[in-house]
Amino acid sequence: MSRVAKNPIKLPSGVDLNISGSQLSVKGPKGNLSVVLYPGISFDQNDGEYLVKNENEKDLSMAGTFRALVNNMVTGVSTGFQKKLQLVGVGYRAQVEGGKLNLALGFSHPISYSAPEGITIETPSQTEIIVSGCDKQKVGQVAAEIRAYRPPEPYKGKGVRYADERVARKEAKKA
Repeated sequence: MSRVAKNPIKLPSGVDLNISGSQLSVKGPKGNLSVVLYPGISFDQNDGEYLVKNENEKDLSMAGTFRALVNNMVTGVSTGFQKKLQLVGVGYRAQVEGGKLNLALGFSHPISYSAPEGITIETPSQTEIIVSGCDKQKVGQVAAEIRAYRPPEPYKGKGVRYADERVARKEAKKA
């Protein structure tokens, strides 16, 4: 069995995991998430812990994948996920107005980004953006879409970057 799938999934207080047919749903204080189970995968409950079981060897890789997916769902509905972005550049600004993120990134026009359902965007300062929600995949996707408007360039380091991202800088051409 996969090393990832061997670890049990512990449910914190206030989180309910429900399996009905091939649908697995997790409910908690931050929201509800659900996933359709792979046909060869099942879950066994033991004292508030869930273990992933696979029917045969070819389902081994999916056992680890689904254990990670369900564990991320449990973490998301209990504590949530967040990504921090930084704007680096003169005149680069961000602000949230009525659920929409307005960005000034050096283009001739402002950029307006509306977040999907279940995602909240905050701007503690004009150069910081915090994307948060209970679905890890959605949070990462929204952060990547915002970053894609102006990815950091290697010469001056200007652009939208993740808070923990290190941009490799290049030396300019010499005449």
